[in-house]
Amino acid sequence: MASNSAAGFTSQVNGGNKPGRASGSCRRRPDSESDAGPTVKSLARLCSRYEEERAAALQELSQEVLLCLGPDRPGSTRLSKQTLLHLLRLSRSCPLQEVRGKSTELLRIAQEQGVEVPRALVSGPSAFIPAKEMLKDGPNQDILIESFLSLGRVDHITMVMALHPAYLSCFLRTQHALLELDGPLPRHWRHYIAAMAAARHHCSYLVQQHSAGFLDAGGEESWLSGLGQAPAKLRSLQTLNKLLAHRPWLITQQHIQELVCPGAEPRWSLAELVHAVVLVAHAHSLCSFVWGCGLNPEPDHVGGYTFQPASPSHLPCSPHSPAHEDGRQELFDGTMEVEVLMKRMAELQQQQEEEECTQEEMVTRFERERSESIPTAVVRGAPPDLVLRLVEEPQFRYEDFAPRGEQAPPTMRAQDYSWEDHGFSLVNRLLPDMGQLLDEKFQVVSTLTYHRMAMHEGVDTHTLRKALWNYIHCLYGIRYDDYDYGGVNVLLERSLKVFVKTMACHPEQTTARVYHNFWRHFRHSEKVHANLIVMEARLQGALLYTLRAITHYMR
Repeated sequence: MASNSAAGFTSQVNGGNKPGRASGSCRRRPDSESDAGPTVKSLARLCSRYEEERAAALQELSQEVLLCLGPDRPGSTRLSKQTLLHLLRLSRSCPLQEVRGKSTELLRIAQEQGVEVPRALVSGPSAFIPAKEMLKDGPNQDILIESFLSLGRVDHITMVMALHPAYLSCFLRTQHALLELDGPLPRHWRHYIAAMAAARHHCSYLVQQHSAGFLDAGGEESWLSGLGQAPAKLRSLQTLNKLLAHRPWLITQQHIQELVCPGAEPRWSLAELVHAVVLVAHAHSLCSFVWGCGLNPEPDHVGGYTFQPASPSHLPCSPHSPAHEDGRQELFDGTMEVEVLMKRMAELQQQQEEEECTQEEMVTRFERERSESIPTAVVRGAPPDLVLRLVEEPQFRYEDFAPRGEQAPPTMRAQDYSWEDHGFSLVNRLLPDMGQLLDEKFQVVSTLTYHRMAMHEGVDTHTLRKALWNYIHCLYGIRYDDYDYGGVNVLLERSLKVFVKTMACHPEQTTARVYHNFWRHFRHSEKVHANLIVMEARLQGALLYTLRAITHYMR
């Protein structure tokens, strides 16, 4: 897992709001941490791997909270905002039932004592997936408990990814290595770079998570007020950041040279730059997952809680949640949809075994897929200030690799520069072990299968998974000479292509309708599986362009 020590709690409480860093006002809510209350140390002990120590920590937490609620304490200094939000988070997402129950009880007692307590604005991790699909006991619970013991919290990303435990395990290992283990970049810089990257896709969820991680790692709060406050070396990443987010095929050797060549000011070492590039690409692809799964703000994120009492006539909706347009499914025979797809898969497999296309026909089919016009979804309103402050050139957005009637950039042939033959070794050389971690993640997601499709068991889904992966790389202008792209059009119906392209290219435009319109009779876990494939294919594609540019610079 991500860590073997509960000490990770103090550094990984990503999303926990520091005093004065969360928005909202309240009549009797304190704005400082000068009052007594549960300490970070006592909260960290809840993550002990020893049941007896957790029980003692829970008892200590109760005593500290009840002491703060004593009759001699004025209401305005009873419990800090940070403490209340910690309790709210634990009551909503802790996988340990005794911790979850006690936190709920303490919030109820505080409310009865006249303290205005926060409540969550949303009912589960996702606006698209019913909470009951994720928040249930079962084999997935073990990995959630492990995540809590290692990191001190179970965030919404983890809850949704836990539908696929094998993937989640290697994802957490990779993310922990990127953000926490020894490496060329300081920890607070890593979180700031990730926040800058997430801001490109207007992902306030990840911006808040990494802003909190940046502050917990000792970062200067003024940097979060705008890019102009950050060091020039970090600001110099902006061109690479925007290209990686929106048009990675435009990255050239020249962009690398401007950052690392002697005389560049400020100068990046190659090891530092590879670390930053992997962080940026990781954050961009994770934005695709956050938007594509409709993740709600954390209970202690801005937009995830309120101190206002619930109104029966008007239940507030978080302004930072994914767009809640009508996601109702149309009347449709979902069984027929699945049957047709399974038949196409079988026919395609047989056809590929019996027929062999010419190279010219393969290229023609690739070009047809690459230049197909897929409509985009809605364009959102302006993102919140906490996001805009970290964006330079917000008007620079995604454009098709090959717009109709325009000269396309040269296609990248996977045989000329691939992850397996080129990217893996370069990353591993400059950032030890990271190539191995990324490779494991790519392998797990590309081979992940439960041999089922909707209501059918014993299904070989290899051709469908490969079509998804290769279609995403096709959108990024990457072509495999040995793959027949005619299969993409056969297996990926238009609503699925709309979802995939939206997620891979401009995830901030994902809506409930886009999510619900594809694979209407499939399980939510299968849609999350598709999200994981999109996320990892996008990550690998973006890395390939940047690593190729670095390789050309090093020659």
